[in-house]
Amino acid sequence: MPDKRIRKADRGKLEGADPVSAKKPETGAESAGVRGGLSHEPPEIVHRSPFEMPDRYSTKSLDRAANAHLARFTLGVTPYGLASTFFSWGVHLMGAPGKQAQLVEKAARKAMRLGIYMNQLGRDPNTPGCIEPLPHDHRFDHEGWQRWPYNIMHQSFLLTQQWWYNAACDIDGVTEREAHVVSFLMRQMLDMVSPSNFVPTNPEVVDATLREGGTNLVRGLQHFLEDWERAVSGKPAVGAEKYLPGRDVAITPGKVVFRTHLLELIQYAPLTDKVKAEPIFMVPAWIMKYYILDLSPDNSLVRYLVAQGYTVFMVSWRNPTAEDRDLEMADYFDAIDEALDAIDAIVPEQKVHAMGYCLGGTLMAAKAAQLARDGHDRLASLTLLATQTDFEEPGELQLFISESEVSFLENMMWDQGYLDTKQMAGAFQVLRSADLIWSRYIREYLMGRRQEMFDLMAWNADATRLPYRMHSEYLRKLYLGNDLAQGQYRIKGKPVTLGAIDVPVFCVSTTSDHIAPWQSVFKLHLLIDPSLTFVLTNGGHNAGIVSEPGHKRRAFQIHTTERGAPYMPPETWETVAEKHEGSWWPALVDWLDERSGAETPPPQLGADKGKHRPLEDAPGTYVFQK
Repeated sequence: MPDKRIRKADRGKLEGADPVSAKKPETGAESAGVRGGLSHEPPEIVHRSPFEMPDRYSTKSLDRAANAHLARFTLGVTPYGLASTFFSWGVHLMGAPGKQAQLVEKAARKAMRLGIYMNQLGRDPNTPGCIEPLPHDHRFDHEGWQRWPYNIMHQSFLLTQQWWYNAACDIDGVTEREAHVVSFLMRQMLDMVSPSNFVPTNPEVVDATLREGGTNLVRGLQHFLEDWERAVSGKPAVGAEKYLPGRDVAITPGKVVFRTHLLELIQYAPLTDKVKAEPIFMVPAWIMKYYILDLSPDNSLVRYLVAQGYTVFMVSWRNPTAEDRDLEMADYFDAIDEALDAIDAIVPEQKVHAMGYCLGGTLMAAKAAQLARDGHDRLASLTLLATQTDFEEPGELQLFISESEVSFLENMMWDQGYLDTKQMAGAFQVLRSADLIWSRYIREYLMGRRQEMFDLMAWNADATRLPYRMHSEYLRKLYLGNDLAQGQYRIKGKPVTLGAIDVPVFCVSTTSDHIAPWQSVFKLHLLIDPSLTFVLTNGGHNAGIVSEPGHKRRAFQIHTTERGAPYMPPETWETVAEKHEGSWWPALVDWLDERSGAETPPPQLGADKGKHRPLEDAPGTYVFQK
């Protein structure tokens, strides 16, 4: 007789249900109306007949398969949630005659402003425009946009864009998120029809076409066909082959000293005769390859820290496949435990300076809270780079995070076992379509000019996948539920609270981060008690972190909030934080030096024998997985 007991962990597979959100099925007693009674079965064991499996007619599987295939055409963005949002916005706008009258008035005012501007142009061709682009909008910077008729075109476009923003916002009954979604999508649709995107309505393209006799368009067509061929064949972006890990990037000398199914641990060779006693343990996000922190020798944070006399260990995550679909967040926490044990075996009886980047920082923050909860005194400090711990306001990514969107993504990941690199890249590009999609389209396909590849750009094209179960749990528990900030996130069966962290914290955020906005990152001040040094640097989510000394136009602010100090909001913090020109990297080293012990001879690379012996040279094997 087959065993009729189904373990809770396997129930999702058997039912075809989401393993994260699967609900406990009814037992025979419950179906008979006995609810809340005594049960003699362990909670993780359920009796079920193999002839009473759910989804008998495959209706759930049919839904999931249909949505999974649809998701491939929409890059994982749910059309159902968007339609629901637009319907809610449209219905509430229909029921707001005052708002409608206001929009009519605004349309008339904008038409009048444009008419006055056109009349003034007839008298003075140098008349300034009636509306200026937003600071980050550089589509109309070329001087040709000040000539007739291009000045009328781009002024009309900007006024229309502003009107649609007014139409999306400030409607009774429409939530702030719904207004942001409508405004965002309206902006995407308007960006598609911007006069900058078409040959006859873009003066820069017109000038280039006349000057070059159309050869710019011929080159652009060649670029388009080359990009298309590379995309369908799975080849890297043009020029990315110039930046191969281990040859051109990720070349700081070191050894892989530990390997599991999920990670490789790299220990870097010392560059100084003496090192600080406490090693640095760097945990990048597994949504990206680790060598964002070890790019070229002149902008490698790893090399910089090693040169300052630190022993550095780096996690290189495995690029998951469909076989890894059931990896959980718990597996990543366990992998961190194993890596810490390996470091302890190589550098015994020393605390560790933990450092996490992006999602790796969220992982390390939760891990630090768990270590404190369980009384494990393993960390000397915690450094978080572009890391969110409170997801109540996650920036523009919140436009893609809703119950409808998460369910849609789960269907797609359920089918293929992971979230694909192209699907992630598509979402991030849409967030900044004017910069990442349309500006490239104009430059490379209309102007016929290739952007020269550089190391950060090549790294950005070397994306990774995310396993189904882990990503579903991450979205539901961290984004939708905000469990970590609320003290409800569980590790090893018990909740963790960030307030339990008892080591000093160094937190870096960037002014132009659209993934982890600095005001959201700043909320860490509300969640922890120990000394917190907060750094705000210019740049984006990646470029602001890769901010080596000597990098042009870099500046940062820094301020330390001591334990027990009253909270100050971010706008107040900006007024009191010290301003510095240049890179924030030296400030990090100064901060680490103050919290490090005496210098010692460098430890050997790995152990002489056993599972921590050197396996191969850095950058290892996992970084090459595609």
